[in-house]
Amino acid sequence: MSEEIIDPDLPIIDPHHHLWDLRPLVPAFPEPRHDFIEAIAGAAYYTFDELQQDTRGGLEGGHNIVGTVFMECGAFYDAGRDDAMKSVGEVEFVNGVTAQGASGLYGDYRPCAGIVGHADLTLGDAVKPVIEALIAAGNGRFRGIRHAAAWDADPEVLGPPFHAPEGLYLSDAFREGFAAYAGYGLTFDAWLLEPQLGDVLDLARAFPGQTIVLDHCGTPLNIACYRGKLHENFDRWRQSIHALAECPNVQVKLGGLAMAFCGLPEDGPMKGHTSEHLAGLWRPYIETCIHAFGPGRCMFESNYPVDRWGASYEVLWNAFKRLSHSHSEDERRALFAGTAAKTYGIEHVLPTS
Repeated sequence: MSEEIIDPDLPIIDPHHHLWDLRPLVPAFPEPRHDFIEAIAGAAYYTFDELQQDTRGGLEGGHNIVGTVFMECGAFYDAGRDDAMKSVGEVEFVNGVTAQGASGLYGDYRPCAGIVGHADLTLGDAVKPVIEALIAAGNGRFRGIRHAAAWDADPEVLGPPFHAPEGLYLSDAFREGFAAYAGYGLTFDAWLLEPQLGDVLDLARAFPGQTIVLDHCGTPLNIACYRGKLHENFDRWRQSIHALAECPNVQVKLGGLAMAFCGLPEDGPMKGHTSEHLAGLWRPYIETCIHAFGPGRCMFESNYPVDRWGASYEVLWNAFKRLSHSHSEDERRALFAGTAAKTYGIEHVLPTS
């Protein structure tokens, strides 16, 4: 689905996308394959060239994407390192993509200007050498880690790629590692599911000095045993969002709703829904988050290529622009670039005029 770009000059920092090569893994997933696997099967290989084609970064005709933040996804791990250090390979790979974009060959577009990697915080104090190796690998671009905690009792909700234990953010081992990590002054991205939001709330209250970025509006669910229950569970989600907003160390990414998990839309991948239609589906979640957190603690995200399930890159950002039209110019600048730039320390990618 292609649309004319709305507000084509509005600067955008996309603070959440992945790079990966899942081709060796996709055939190994059992049949019938989970909706998420079907969604990524069409993007099993997603590196700089694919990212540039979606963002139109440095090219004509797209949204004004001035920079991006890479989000860990377990790709390009270094098989030659021990288990704790394998994730350093992902940051090394992405740093190369960042250098490619920084060459100036692609105009003012700065892909992966910030890099968020992964470290296993259940290592406790032993996570420190891993964090220091990640910082070194990032060559000044490393901004933080994500240690996902998505879990559900129904195995059909998440599918085979996800193996976080129940209650990860509440466990003593994780909290020990989180305390060690907090001393580095980096960001922490949290991904878990709507029924688990109390876990990240407890974490945020226990570590008020640590910046926590909640991914994907807290991931409301419309899949497996949750299918058809978005309306039923909306008030619970909204209460959790408002409680999290009371923690000044928490920010929220506005996106991820086009994932198969959220089912907004239910049919995918990329069934040609318009930005107007998607804005209508997403409005209750986006407006609740902005009202609770304020534009200075919210940032729109693509979550690409995962959100390709429900929207092309052009249509996705058009939907966000439709959802932001009631906000002031300053608020829109924050939502589309300013909050992400400040959170991930990449103000240098913003236009100077």
